[in-house]
Amino acid sequence: MMMRPQTVPENFDGIHSACYAFDLSEPIWLDSNVAEFKRHSKVRFYQDNFIDSIDFSYMEIQVIEED
Repeated sequence: MMMRPQTVPENFDGIHSACYAFDLSEPIWLDSNVAEFKRHSKVRFYQDNFIDSIDFSYMEIQVIEED
């Protein structure tokens, strides 16, 4: 089950688009990922967060505020 923090829904369209563009399955949000994202506006997804095998160490997502 994918969990999506309700406070930042616009970010998840970007995650979906990026995963589609790179032919990746979308990561599974665990409670620890949600907590990290809420604390730091950044989260890392490792192999355990993906159903399919990944060819990289981790995927990091960070919210960068524009001025």
